[in-house]
Amino acid sequence: MSVAAPAQKKKSFWRRPEKDYVHPYLGGALLGILLFLAFFLTGNGLGASGGLNRMIVAVQDQIAPDHVDRNSYLLRMAGGDKNPLDDWIVPAVFGTIIGGFVSGWMNGRLKVETNKGPNISVRMRWLAAFGGGAIMGYGARLARGCTSGQALSGGATLSLGSWVFMFSVFAGAYALAYFVRKLWR
Repeated sequence: MSVAAPAQKKKSFWRRPEKDYVHPYLGGALLGILLFLAFFLTGNGLGASGGLNRMIVAVQDQIAPDHVDRNSYLLRMAGGDKNPLDDWIVPAVFGTIIGGFVSGWMNGRLKVETNKGPNISVRMRWLAAFGGGAIMGYGARLARGCTSGQALSGGATLSLGSWVFMFSVFAGAYALAYFVRKLWR
């Protein structure tokens, strides 16, 4: 009597073994090299809100071009013959999204999930995430730059304002964490 061999599981293109995260010091060093190359090759630092802002201005220019032409802030990016998408930061945003997707897939971390504590519902977690993101996005446009641009680019150029800003962000986050810690335990 012969015993059948156990069925082999097919390896899926999407299912990959989950790998450990990169060591934070190595990640920091790689980010520093990337930031140096950004300054060296483009003359600009890194940030995300500028690219997203240019995409929004491109839509505004299609819907309400007169508004764009009357607003000096928007006019620097669009208006007349200027294409707001014709800037180095726009492909950088798409590269960041694609790179994050590919990295997640390669390291077995590509999945859909909602991280939350036991004392908050999934719906409330999503509302809080979108609300916080909207406030951060508004603040980034109000400040004419995002926290990553301030921390990375401003910090790398030893801008005192960027360092004060980042210490303030961390202090504010630690102060707020005291009030919301029960949602995560």
